[in-house]
Amino acid sequence: MNKILIVDDEPHIIKFVSISLRSQGYEVLTAKTGKEAIAQVALAGPDLVILDLGLPDLDGQHVLLSIRELSQVPVIILSIRDTESDKVKALDNGANDYVVKPFSVQEFLARIRTQLRKAPKTSTNFEEKGLKIDYSTRKVTFQDIEIHLSKKEYALLSYLTEHSGKVVTQTQLIERIWGVNHLDDTHYLRILVARLRSRLGDDGHQPSIIETLPGIGYRFITD
Repeated sequence: MNKILIVDDEPHIIKFVSISLRSQGYEVLTAKTGKEAIAQVALAGPDLVILDLGLPDLDGQHVLLSIRELSQVPVIILSIRDTESDKVKALDNGANDYVVKPFSVQEFLARIRTQLRKAPKTSTNFEEKGLKIDYSTRKVTFQDIEIHLSKKEYALLSYLTEHSGKVVTQTQLIERIWGVNHLDDTHYLRILVARLRSRLGDDGHQPSIIETLPGIGYRFITD
């Protein structure tokens, strides 16, 4: 059963969308604030997020960026804002789709099904080279010692391990961590990789965990 998080501060919208989703067999989670939404993504691991932009505590665009630091879960914006600039900004910030209120329920459900079909199916855990990651709780241990990573360090490590053994380009990593407006900021990525290597005790000159492919990207080295 797919788990869908509805982020909206309007009770009638939450009720209406929840009924529609449950009628299709989805499990429903709800959040009325941006901070609650970010926590739910980190802890509950929803399969899709429906996000309103007008929240009482945080702007929805900020919430979207915070979600993207944690996860690549599909995000559908459901908002009364219908300007082209709002739509473009949301898509640039990592939204997968944008639906304007009021909306057609059947079309909205079809958009949800489309995003769930596209979503990659990944394991909730990773274990290799003494590194253990629980993606659902974001807990990371190395050599049986828990290490506490920043949001960006975790985003980098999770993306590399999700593609373990494969080359991940600089562009892919920068877009995942900072967004499409920072694609030229490769120096930020180099600094972040160096910090993560330091956390894992990995030598950049003779790496055993994260390999650099100059000018191309990085690879998590498999056993």
